[in-house]
Amino acid sequence: MSNKIAKHKQPWKPEELQKMQTLAGKGKGLKEIAKALNRTEESTKDAARQHGFSIAKAR
Repeated sequence: MSNKIAKHKQPWKPEELQKMQTLAGKGKGLKEIAKALNRTEESTKDAARQHGFSIAKAR
């Protein structure tokens, strides 16, 4: 089992949103951003859409 604690249905903290914005601005992909934030790709995509961030698409 993994030692990581899952963040099921946890609200997004301002620090996480800032990190997402920074990573998205650097052109990082959804999978990489989700992993860095220890969030699911679906949750990351929804939060990005809700806060107006655009995430680069995988090529």
